[in-house]
Amino acid sequence: MTTTHRTDGGTDDPNDGGSGDTGLGGGPADPGDPDAPDGSGSGAPPDDDEPISREEADELIEEIERRRSLRGTAAVAVAVIGILFSVFQLFLAARSFTFTVWLPTVEFAGISLAPWQVSLQLLQVNAIHVAFALTLTFLLFPASMGDGIVSRNLGRVVPAIAGRFGDENPVTRLAASVRSAFRWAFLDPDRERVTPFDLLCIAAMFLSALYFLTEFSEIQNMRVFGIDSGRPVTEVYAFLQPLLGGVPFVSEYSYAMLLGVAGVLLVLEATRRTLGLPLMIIVGTFIVYARWGYLISGGTPFLGLLAIPELTWPDIVQNLWYNTENGVFGIPVTVSVSFIYIFILFGSFLEMSGAGQWFIDLAYALTGGRKGGPAKASILASGFMGTISGSSIANTVTTGAFTIPLMKRSGYSPEFSGAVESSASSGGQILPPVMGAAAFLMVEYTGTPFAEIIILSTIPAIVFFFGVWVMVHLKAVEEGIGGVSGEDTVDLWSHLKRGWFYLVPIGLLLYYLIIERLSVSRSAWFTLVALVALIAFIAAYSEETRLRLFGVLAAVVGVDLASHVVAGVPVTGLVTGVGGAGLSVVDAVRAVSAGFEWYVMLAGVVTLLSRPNLDASLLELNPSVRDTAEAVGDRTGRDLENNQPFKLGTFVVKSMEDGAKTAVPVVVAVAAAGIIPGVISVSGLGPNLTSLLLELSGGSRVVMLLVTAVASIILGMGMPTTVTYIILISMLATPLVQFGIPLLAAHLYILYFGVIADITPPVAVAAYAASGVAKSDPFQTGVKAFSLSLNKAIVPFAFVLAPGIVLLRQKENAAELPLREQYRVVNFADLAELSYSVPEILIPVIGVFLGVIALGATVIGTLYTRVDQLGRAALGVSALLLMAPLMLSDTVFDLLGLVGVSVSVDTLLLDLSLRAVGFALFVLFTLRNRRAFDGEGPASDDATTGAAETVAGSDSG
Repeated sequence: MTTTHRTDGGTDDPNDGGSGDTGLGGGPADPGDPDAPDGSGSGAPPDDDEPISREEADELIEEIERRRSLRGTAAVAVAVIGILFSVFQLFLAARSFTFTVWLPTVEFAGISLAPWQVSLQLLQVNAIHVAFALTLTFLLFPASMGDGIVSRNLGRVVPAIAGRFGDENPVTRLAASVRSAFRWAFLDPDRERVTPFDLLCIAAMFLSALYFLTEFSEIQNMRVFGIDSGRPVTEVYAFLQPLLGGVPFVSEYSYAMLLGVAGVLLVLEATRRTLGLPLMIIVGTFIVYARWGYLISGGTPFLGLLAIPELTWPDIVQNLWYNTENGVFGIPVTVSVSFIYIFILFGSFLEMSGAGQWFIDLAYALTGGRKGGPAKASILASGFMGTISGSSIANTVTTGAFTIPLMKRSGYSPEFSGAVESSASSGGQILPPVMGAAAFLMVEYTGTPFAEIIILSTIPAIVFFFGVWVMVHLKAVEEGIGGVSGEDTVDLWSHLKRGWFYLVPIGLLLYYLIIERLSVSRSAWFTLVALVALIAFIAAYSEETRLRLFGVLAAVVGVDLASHVVAGVPVTGLVTGVGGAGLSVVDAVRAVSAGFEWYVMLAGVVTLLSRPNLDASLLELNPSVRDTAEAVGDRTGRDLENNQPFKLGTFVVKSMEDGAKTAVPVVVAVAAAGIIPGVISVSGLGPNLTSLLLELSGGSRVVMLLVTAVASIILGMGMPTTVTYIILISMLATPLVQFGIPLLAAHLYILYFGVIADITPPVAVAAYAASGVAKSDPFQTGVKAFSLSLNKAIVPFAFVLAPGIVLLRQKENAAELPLREQYRVVNFADLAELSYSVPEILIPVIGVFLGVIALGATVIGTLYTRVDQLGRAALGVSALLLMAPLMLSDTVFDLLGLVGVSVSVDTLLLDLSLRAVGFALFVLFTLRNRRAFDGEGPASDDATTGAAETVAGSDSG
């Protein structure tokens, strides 16, 4: 890879003039932009196709997420809190809820210091987890930048007073002073300072977390006697008795009640800051409904089903704040504590190790030279980065900073380039093995092992990325777009030889999950330790140190092995006098091998300490690690940029800090979204809501699926997929299962449409981010992104109506089981049973893949050559019949049912027959298009030259 196109912060070409304006929505492309078939793009500014710098990409992400750019003490505070957050989660992953904080045993002046054993309850752990996230939220996200409705209207008060009384009037001066005070306390227009209001919120959150840690026995009593049984605030803080003792509100409610109210309000405020006002209003509406929903009359048609018993504020607060089954600290936060955070941390470590840029280069090495190569490489790179990044926005910007300019330069329009990147990046949340946070919630809500979630998610994810691949290939055929030049790619084998170790952690993760069948948290913990050990080993490896490195490793392993043989404990235990009876050599080898990654890590660190200025030529850490080391070196007057032990330590610390920052919106999202199932649970709304939805759907499975899809997209606009998933499975999963849809398929269906919302106009946050990089029109980028992801909207219908596509099979005794338990993931015996696997798995899967090709030709309008209107219509019908034929048949049967006609058919036979019709249409109009292409002969223009390549065949540019 030449230095011209580095996006990881490496040395740029000296002649690079920069990327120009990085503002969002650069407007329509210049007529000379690379929309032209020859791909010259001569009309665009010379630097418009150059990658944006890493700093510009970070600024773009911060602008979209409205995140602060802190400096000085505030930045240090964020780093320290983020690192402590990650350390706390690592302790939980390694030792569960009971762990020992190691301290040296010291006795001095009558004071004894010894190792500190910590044992926490689930509610305490969840409270600390949320407290860390909210503290970072109030530091990283401003309460107001002065551009909101409230701020704008309040800003008009002083000018109005001045217009009435004059600028020098005392009333005007007083109003101006009050305005200045409010601005100082609340506003942060430049996103660069922490306000007093932020500090007040942090203090309130600290008091709440402290209460969970120090007064847990009182919380346990409240579960029996109610929240009002707690002590009043004047008893907890006696010095407040003279001031507040006579205030009715203070004496009426307990301190726990006040903290609970404050806590729920802090969660709502954090939600507004990180996720936007709409979600805060939705969550707040559910709280209001819990209090006054009893006013709904049960006799009202339809709406009467939403009537609930009367609840008091203490009942609501206790269930929302002091409960691990539902509410703020319910199942979503428990999943975040156990699964989500550790995987986000794993992704952060992988990103800081330099894997991100390596995966991007790998994608270009694989596909860069093919027809439409830059767009195809963008799809692969976004899929790879989906394993690392948990955010559609971050994935779009970091990958798109490199891929979008190359797509534009090759001939794709700015809007299409941004659409490809945002569409593929949004798919990272549905791509195994890591997927997004919602996948871990699916594990908990359905009681399914994560290994099975990976299995059932694989085929739909491959279909989605294949569908986008087909569309960019057909677009390249239409526009005559080739690949990138050799200087923009690297040799595949040399690239693999140089960075093969980046694939090891992903392989280990799959091994622990699928082969060893460990829990999700333990698998992530072992993989994370192995990743750090691998980076330490690679950093220490060179021609001059390899003998020393392997010698140190052998010595470390040998000493610990001997300690196990002699005393049955590691060296650390032997030194502290914990030893006992020795182990046999075989048992000692087994014990040592279980912790081999720690020995590798230690060997790497020892070797680096012996050669601190070693040239780690095999390892190229993320530039932010280098920048941090360089910044610390500048402050201390030392050359730390090339100090390998310090860089390794910086890599670990920076990964923990970055992981905490990435996790903050996710934790806030699950905390806020947990309120909704909490309200549904405490109010008893669930069964009534199911009845209402079943009644509104009129018994139609298609209507229920369409309602769910539309609700997912609307609710998911501008919101994290995690939130959309939690809200909708709380309300819609049970009704879907009532229609006979498998539970896992129903959950995956909701997840897919939540992901689609990221690229659905008018919000389309991922497409909006891509338009900032592509300098394209945001709305048009969103429209194209949605059209490229259209197969993602049809595939869910395909697998809920044909569960074999997601490898689900109905159990033999399904009729005797509850609806939620009637399906299971297939095994090898099922696959070997051809009478089942061929009609219910193989044929539907082949149909889906052929269907996305037909859909691609319908959307793009090109196959071998341009497809006419009749051909596009026929291929569109073919796509639907090949992918989800029962959707059409169910719709027809529902319409017949409205006129009193009942139809009974063999579902499997009907499914296969309709797929056969779809296949016949596909073959007929594909051959028709091929004959049209052959008939064009040599006179065909450049736009279709070479278009005879099939989608799945050789597409070498």
